[in-house]
Amino acid sequence: MHRLPGLDLLRAIAIVWVMLFHSFLIGGLGDGWSWLEDNGWAGVDLFFVLSGYLIGSQWLKPLADGKAPAFGRFYLRRALRTMPAYFAVLAVYFALPSAREAPGIQPLWQFLSYTINFLIDYRHNQAFSHVWSLCVEEHFYLLFPLLAWWVARRGSVRAFVALCVLLLAGGMALRAWLWLHMGERPFVEVIYYPTWNRLDGLLAGVVLAALQAYRPELWARLQARANVALLAGLALTGAALAIFQDRAGLLASVLGYPLLSWGLALIVFAAASPACWLGRHRVPGAAWLALISYSLYLDHKLVFHAVQTWLVTYPQIHGMAAFGLYAACVLAGGALLHYTVEAPFLRLRDRLHQRDVARRTLAPTSAGA
Repeated sequence: MHRLPGLDLLRAIAIVWVMLFHSFLIGGLGDGWSWLEDNGWAGVDLFFVLSGYLIGSQWLKPLADGKAPAFGRFYLRRALRTMPAYFAVLAVYFALPSAREAPGIQPLWQFLSYTINFLIDYRHNQAFSHVWSLCVEEHFYLLFPLLAWWVARRGSVRAFVALCVLLLAGGMALRAWLWLHMGERPFVEVIYYPTWNRLDGLLAGVVLAALQAYRPELWARLQARANVALLAGLALTGAALAIFQDRAGLLASVLGYPLLSWGLALIVFAAASPACWLGRHRVPGAAWLALISYSLYLDHKLVFHAVQTWLVTYPQIHGMAAFGLYAACVLAGGALLHYTVEAPFLRLRDRLHQRDVARRTLAPTSAGA
């Protein structure tokens, strides 16, 4: 799938929003900006919708065209995309304890097995805790291709709709039960982090991908009304964020996540259309931020902590000047990780893909000879 300006813009917004949320570690932007920072956690939900749509499109389009699923290629591409930069940052966290943004950290094996979002002791081990969302993504990468292949083999729209309804309603019911029975355990451990509670955004993105792959004519007709979808998505997202003013409350836990996810899905749907205001023009810098967004996500807390430690000896740098320094260093740190670790493995992934395509193209000719 070629890069779309609207989706690049959303990815850039998502990563900036997430980093603003985590800026509480360094004091934030200051008075008057809490409305923006406090809702920054929703950037993760935007990433989930984008991931569901983009990964879903990559997997569902070949299935819709009747092609055999390529599980090995899919898993290899995902591994080369996510693991090198993750392991590099993980090495820093465990080799240099002083670099951590918080003193406590979960055991290494939980990071390596992508189980931190199930097992974390959040009160005592907050360092690198934001990779809970990467764990959710990895679980999605592992299970979605198998589940999608199973549904596609049945060739039943009813089976797909039933599965979506089951995941949506089941998630709401599960979060309600967990909320009522979580006792003194932290909200993030019981409701916010576990994969089974955070499928709404991924599901909404996959539904978009399924509509595009299996009903392309309907997709094209709806895309002509992209700006209407954008306005509806903004309204729905605003309503969800209003519910999330009590972020750990029962209503937010049960209804907030699906409402937010479908509002964001409408925005993603609109951004994928060249007819939409979001996708009509390229915003300067958005494509670059989208390009390095994964590296920014991984290492921004390390950079926050490093700059904060350095600024202790320079009290004259404070306020917006300090925040500007944080921003510049975070961008530099993300770019460094991307270009030195992430990008080489992405190039390797592309070379392997091209070699695989060439081999499959030549195979019939060789067999015929």
